[in-house]
Amino acid sequence: MTRVLVTGAGGLAGVNFVRALRASPRKHYIVGTDFNRFHILYPDVDARYPTPRHTDREFVPRVAEVVEREGIEFLHPQPSSEAYVVSSRGADIPCRTFLPPARVMRVGQDKLLTEKRLRAKGIPVARTYQLEGRQDVRAAFKELGAPLWARARHGAGGRLSLLCKDAAEASLWIDLWVRRGGDPYSEFILQEYLPGRNIAWDSIWRGGRLVTSYSRERLEYPFRHISPSGITGTPSVSRIVSDRRVDEVARRSVLAVDPRPNGAYSVDIKESADGRPCITEVDSGKFHSTMPLWGYIAVKHLGLPEYANLADLYVRLGMGEDLGEVPPETDLLPAGYYLLRDMDVGAYLWREDGFKLKVL
Repeated sequence: MTRVLVTGAGGLAGVNFVRALRASPRKHYIVGTDFNRFHILYPDVDARYPTPRHTDREFVPRVAEVVEREGIEFLHPQPSSEAYVVSSRGADIPCRTFLPPARVMRVGQDKLLTEKRLRAKGIPVARTYQLEGRQDVRAAFKELGAPLWARARHGAGGRLSLLCKDAAEASLWIDLWVRRGGDPYSEFILQEYLPGRNIAWDSIWRGGRLVTSYSRERLEYPFRHISPSGITGTPSVSRIVSDRRVDEVARRSVLAVDPRPNGAYSVDIKESADGRPCITEVDSGKFHSTMPLWGYIAVKHLGLPEYANLADLYVRLGMGEDLGEVPPETDLLPAGYYLLRDMDVGAYLWREDGFKLKVL
């Protein structure tokens, strides 16, 4: 039995990660932490502990305390913000992790640094304009055209993003958040609008080698009608797709950010008007919210081998275990399956031939 600690266990991704571990034939003793006293009640864990936010200097000492008290062998920090803190101060936490170095994660968590790194490697990206002040907004529209995405350099879930039709609209949007949130203009970038498919490529690597991956297209977001950008972080409708071009550019993008990848890497891709996959984000050390859920579905409802349970596979690799049956490097999951999910309605697996199965 492996004793596992999941931080951020009360979030969607954390709950999904714990659920997937529970579906494994290997027994796990699972401890969950979260800073939200209500959300920590959600996951099916053996023990749960409150922690401060990751920005609090007591966060790491508290996690280390839980690790020692519960005899934890493996730590999975689910939110990328917490993963970065753990990676930065891993020596202070006495158990195994499966994370990239903090210097790598810093690039992945900064969309501007990521764009610069990928462009230098000749990888297609959304053209990006760095802002230093209000005067740069018009210059960006003159250089890149319209419309443009206004985005924060850091954060997930479409943080502070809006598709702006002109410089006046972009200036108003950014001015609002500079005034309300205290973020400087340099926290914002403007990026070209890519109208094609919105794709996520999820992968696990060990020692610089791709272990497995799969791709899915995001089709709808929950509550998009009340979100200014229409993006609310995690999709309510997505489908598994297979595309060699996506696999190739995503693999190259991970290696551009980290020459020796280790752990989970989630890549966001938008297609240009002519269908060319362009990278918009490479988040190292991160499980997308539905990545463990797809793994749970794969073994629980699709009858795929144990290695398709991505959360369990991740823990096994992080613990240094040698795999008996080796998963495929790409297309881990069969194309054509849709995942339909929303608040209070459960989750369904669906195909266009009429197949439908309730999975949660």
